[in-house]
Amino acid sequence: MSRWCAGCHNGRVTRASLNKQPHEVASMFDDVAERYDLTNDVLSLGQDRRWRKEVARAVDARPAQKVLDLAAGTATSSLPFARTGAYVVPCDFSLGMLQVGKKKHGWLPFTAGDATKLPFKDDTFDAVTISFGLRNVQDFDAALREMYRVTRPGGRVVICEFSHPTWAPFRTLYTEYLMRALPPVARAVSSNPEAYVYLAESIRAWPDQPALAERLRKAGWSKVAWRNLTGGVVTLHRGFKES
Repeated sequence: MSRWCAGCHNGRVTRASLNKQPHEVASMFDDVAERYDLTNDVLSLGQDRRWRKEVARAVDARPAQKVLDLAAGTATSSLPFARTGAYVVPCDFSLGMLQVGKKKHGWLPFTAGDATKLPFKDDTFDAVTISFGLRNVQDFDAALREMYRVTRPGGRVVICEFSHPTWAPFRTLYTEYLMRALPPVARAVSSNPEAYVYLAESIRAWPDQPALAERLRKAGWSKVAWRNLTGGVVTLHRGFKES
């Protein structure tokens, strides 16, 4: 297992552009909501299930703790926290995703919210987590600061995001998969395959592991570290809010 590293058409928008206008991103996710979980499972070759387990392990939610799950979508990512006895709040700004989530898991307190302007008081949550959502936020530095604000002193953040494979030959192969294989697979299983062209482009443009770690530090987080999964295809980033 990898170690934590501290320094090392009907008028609707079908896809977002890399300037990530919020209304375009929200509309894009509204379009893919119904088949979102299935599509992710297929495109990741089932790896998304393993990644969710690693996120749950890193968050380490405990009974009665409050956990904010940002970009929770249909709340598939929220369920492992709820099973620990923690109070988990799934939050997303795609109303389409929230509606699908409520159909499946109506007992959870779904909340509509923008990651850059969270509708929560200061020092509310023991842990804040976001999986595959930070990359879609137009001003993700503002989102990192907002996560810090709503986390209680001593609390933690865990970010799971696509990243940059560390082994050059694998990185080349992965990039080929993103740009060549992913779009036709998405056309076969997704209700909005154009959204997955954006997915591939946004992954390529995303900061690498050390660069994102530095952005966390600038937002106020301490003890920042990361751990690569699947050779760096996905990376878990972790930070703490000092007491």
